[in-house]
Amino acid sequence: MINRKLIIAAALVCVANTGFAQTEAPVTVKSEPGKVTATSTVKTTSTVVSIEPGTRTVVLKDAKGKVVQVVVGEEARNFDQIKVGDVVKVEYSQALTMMLKKGNAPLTANETQTLERAPEGAKPGGSASRQVTIMANVIAVDHQSGVVTLKGPQGNTVDLAVQDPEQLKRIKKGDQIQAVYTEAVAIAVEPVAGK
Repeated sequence: MINRKLIIAAALVCVANTGFAQTEAPVTVKSEPGKVTATSTVKTTSTVVSIEPGTRTVVLKDAKGKVVQVVVGEEARNFDQIKVGDVVKVEYSQALTMMLKKGNAPLTANETQTLERAPEGAKPGGSASRQVTIMANVIAVDHQSGVVTLKGPQGNTVDLAVQDPEQLKRIKKGDQIQAVYTEAVAIAVEPVAGK
């Protein structure tokens, strides 16, 4: 379900989507018995090289010379505050934690979102985040292939490859896996140096 808050967040963070489309983020994996977390963060900085107020289009250039055009939605406040030479900083992070649960908790899927926009009159910017938590049943474990089959709250199944043999040994049919996916983006526009 797409709601208004998510649409506003998408408009606010459109710079992030274009800048990260070709950026590979390093992934950090932490593992402990029954729990694995993978995280990645990308930071990028670009300079505003031109602005077309009529179409709300901003052209950005990064340190490597890559140029992208971004159309800034009406939901983003303070578009008129953006000037040629301003620096746009974006930080995007993702995390996925998988936890093995023993017991019989109800199967659930929950999503929470946050959005913060720059105050009126300030340079455009803000942050948005989303967290999705799902509880699923382990319905099969194939120790030969290292694949665990999960069944979620809507009856969907997914095969999950478990690469760590020690983690795979802990998982049994009838267990549950709680997956927590989090993503966040923060955008700041800084004025031209010396102005």
